[in-house]
Amino acid sequence: MESGLRGMVVWFVVALLLISSSVSAQGFNSEVDALIAFKRGVRDPDGRLDSWDATSVDPCTWFLVTCDSNNRVQRLSLGRTGISGTISPTFGQLSSLQYLDSMGNKLTGRIPPELVRLSNLVALHLMQNELSGPIAPQLTRLWKLQFLNLSNNNLSGRIPTGGSFSRFSSDSFQGNPGLCGAVIRKPC
Repeated sequence: MESGLRGMVVWFVVALLLISSSVSAQGFNSEVDALIAFKRGVRDPDGRLDSWDATSVDPCTWFLVTCDSNNRVQRLSLGRTGISGTISPTFGQLSSLQYLDSMGNKLTGRIPPELVRLSNLVALHLMQNELSGPIAPQLTRLWKLQFLNLSNNNLSGRIPTGGSFSRFSSDSFQGNPGLCGAVIRKPC
């Protein structure tokens, strides 16, 4: 009897741990929290993010969000939506994210180094924004990254080398007069 009770308690604790791994402290999906943090940090004059509701259980029905078969955010298609503001470091919580496209907007500030947590990221398209500052060297550890376009921003400093960045040519960085490094043949 005692071992049966102990088994039930262990099962209950494991179930709670599994549930809490995908649910935030507020009781919502952590991906919802991450995306809502981004929404709160941007202006959205055309209302493209209006379907992004903080009380949602998951973001898979939201406009511009695509999920995988496990209801995890796989793609954010934010390109040319007219948004302005900053990229939230909370995007690093989207562990299944493979494609992040926010080209042709008015995003400002730095590219958050927290994006290095996106271990499944295949494509990062942030071209034609107003991003500034250096490119975080941590981003070279995005091992699955195959497509990178940071062109036509206001980025500055040395372009990180090595890791996944060894795959990319000067085309990924053009139109950033403050950048320097071997890949663009501009000494620092």
